[in-house]
Amino acid sequence: MKNRCAWCLSSDLYKEYHDNEWGKPVYDDATIFEFLILETFQAGLSWITILNKRENFRLAFDDFDYKKIAAYSEAKQEELLQNAGIIRNKLKVKSAVTNAIAFMEIQKEFGSFSKYIWGFVDGKPIDNKPKTLKDITSTSAISDALSKDLKKRGFKFVGSTVMYAHMQATGMVNDHVEDCWTRE
Repeated sequence: MKNRCAWCLSSDLYKEYHDNEWGKPVYDDATIFEFLILETFQAGLSWITILNKRENFRLAFDDFDYKKIAAYSEAKQEELLQNAGIIRNKLKVKSAVTNAIAFMEIQKEFGSFSKYIWGFVDGKPIDNKPKTLKDITSTSAISDALSKDLKKRGFKFVGSTVMYAHMQATGMVNDHVEDCWTRE
């Protein structure tokens, strides 16, 4: 049996996510955007709630195509608010559109969103080497700076805790605990 980080042991979906995605570096803009949208919808909720609805989000949000999302009309946003398969929060739905627009602005400025966001960690993952879950923080000086910069650029629902979770999800930060099999 594989040793895993204790947070993922409650479901097979969690284990699969932990084993195959969480903490693995992501440099692809489309995947980074998907995680950004999912993390912003997760604000105030549990990650398992989002994982359970991930496929519904994928269908509802045009496979996380930021160009399409940036052009969502008010009617499309209202349609999303009627979709029981996703989180139906008006401010979060609106933020998906706002964030898609701001995402593309960063792409124009930096050549890719990946180049921009990975610049906060000098292009390589930070390995915190936590011994236990108690050693893992929910924010950092880097997530604070990233959050502040994204907000300045017009992003919504990108507080430091959300951005730290995004950094963990996309492998900018490796917070797998010491005895987790992924460290082998």
